[in-house]
Amino acid sequence: MKQSYDKEILSRVEPIFHIMEQRVTPEEMENIRKAFGLAYEAHSSQKRKTGEPYIIHPIAVARIVAEELMLGANPVIAAFLHDVVEDTPYTIEDIEEMFGKDVAFLVRVVTKLKKESYDTSKQVDNFKQMLESMQYDIRAILIKLADRLHNMRTLSSMKADKQMKIAGETDFFYAPLANRLGLYPIKVELENLSFRYRCPMEYERIHGLIEAEKLQDAPRLEEFIHGIEMQLVGHGIPVQIEAVYRSPFSIRRKMQRYGCDFNHVENHHFVRIVYRDPEELSEKEVSLKIYALLTDIFKEKPGSVVNYIDSPKENNYQSLHVRLLTKYGKWEEIHISSERMRRCSRYGCVAEREEGNIAKWIEKFRQNLQDIACHNHESSFMEGVVSSFYNDDMVVFTPKGKSITLPTGSTALDFAFEVHSDIGHHAQYARINGKLASVKSTLHRGDCIEIGTKESISPHEDWLACVRTYKAKSYLIRLFKSRTRSELVRCPYCQPLPDDEVIGFKNADSTISVHKRDCAKAISRASQDGDSVVAIEYKESDTLYPVCIHVKAIDRYHLLSDLINCITDKLQLGIDHLKTDTVDEIVDCDIYFQVHSFNELQMVISDISSIENVDEVEKV
Repeated sequence: MKQSYDKEILSRVEPIFHIMEQRVTPEEMENIRKAFGLAYEAHSSQKRKTGEPYIIHPIAVARIVAEELMLGANPVIAAFLHDVVEDTPYTIEDIEEMFGKDVAFLVRVVTKLKKESYDTSKQVDNFKQMLESMQYDIRAILIKLADRLHNMRTLSSMKADKQMKIAGETDFFYAPLANRLGLYPIKVELENLSFRYRCPMEYERIHGLIEAEKLQDAPRLEEFIHGIEMQLVGHGIPVQIEAVYRSPFSIRRKMQRYGCDFNHVENHHFVRIVYRDPEELSEKEVSLKIYALLTDIFKEKPGSVVNYIDSPKENNYQSLHVRLLTKYGKWEEIHISSERMRRCSRYGCVAEREEGNIAKWIEKFRQNLQDIACHNHESSFMEGVVSSFYNDDMVVFTPKGKSITLPTGSTALDFAFEVHSDIGHHAQYARINGKLASVKSTLHRGDCIEIGTKESISPHEDWLACVRTYKAKSYLIRLFKSRTRSELVRCPYCQPLPDDEVIGFKNADSTISVHKRDCAKAISRASQDGDSVVAIEYKESDTLYPVCIHVKAIDRYHLLSDLINCITDKLQLGIDHLKTDTVDEIVDCDIYFQVHSFNELQMVISDISSIENVDEVEKV
């Protein structure tokens, strides 16, 4: 058995040596081999949960660092050694003596702290340690991302409560971090793996729908892509084109954001066009030339162009987006990028490896951490990090043309507090693109906002639910600090039902809070207080729970009667009340009733979906 494992280990480590030999000096290569030898010896007696030798994990992390992140010799050495100090008798001083201060620094950052007591919790203190290191060096946190990526790829061997803890950390901290660093493929994989282990049934359902759609769409997309290719190559622009399907996690997030089912989510996929880096024209000129050629043969959806070339996202993503109408009557989302833009989307902060470029990322991160530290009195450090730094972003403008970056979904109040806390405190109204609007109005990319203030105005209690940025939240939390939240056994935000996919958390008063596995509150708590996670069974009883479903249908005689009978007669459930509205023969109906379990609710949704003329049924 040992000989078999030795052969397997050698087959896994040799590709790393081959990759690194192409881009490091002989001396660095010698240290890489030496680091593997030390890790192999140090972990020789240890096994993974799968029963494999533990050394398989450091090898996998080193390969991600070398192959998927394209980092240099010292990060690869540190990846081989990242668990040596934590799990074996070797010390940081030993590492420094053998491999130097730089490797020792990297290993120290990715080694989990061991204390008798922690400032907040073990998880949060480790997050802080990594974030503080990033003020000086991005490489350490990239190694930690590689470590987390391999752990997520091999999470199936863990128990459900351990899976929830690790998946919660990943969703809350590591995936958004990869997004902000511009590491899009790693971000997508981490999000998707987290979703797969938190909510396996929902993941498999959406995954199955995507795969079925791929087969169905293949002939149509192949014809569409061929038409694009012929048009561009015919005009001397060689390109690579592919249809990219969004992940189950991404589609699930859209379903939740827009309150719709899978079939009513727009753009399950997009078509990516990548052209060679231009030598004479600018990237913008080539992108616009491609745009012009495509709109010569396809109709463009009015207002669909999004120019991320002139206004990159906060993570430096660049591309030109447009929607085109195919002959099948479907709008296709098109992303036009250069090879350089594509590299930047894949490798993010380390795609362009000049010192000045990396220094910009570090400085941007340092400013955010300093802002959080200044305001972090009563509110959570990690919540501050997440809300201020790890959101998809948009750029809006002041009336004088100054650009301000805010998280997607921000309101005029967020804008006001971002300009100055006094403006936020006394905000009375907003003018968005010249039109009068409430300060609670949601902003969109490119909006121009003016805030009107009044000295007698002060923040209302409901403002806290309307803001997204850390600056606004922390200001309002401090202002409303006398408010307290009551402890509940059943989460009031996600409102889980018996037989739902749930997880529990031990509270200080010995009660257990029950959450859905995809509840944002549960993900946040699992990432910061993982030791309180407990696996629970939440079974059906005589208790009834209030729910609401939204039904959209084409109007017909007896439709409302059929909806009511389906719940009251067929399933013997009482209806509390309902609201219905019919406009242009389209019925929107909200039905409020009570169920015993998640399965009973799904039965109601399934039965109502089968009623004649019903188009969509969704839990509110």
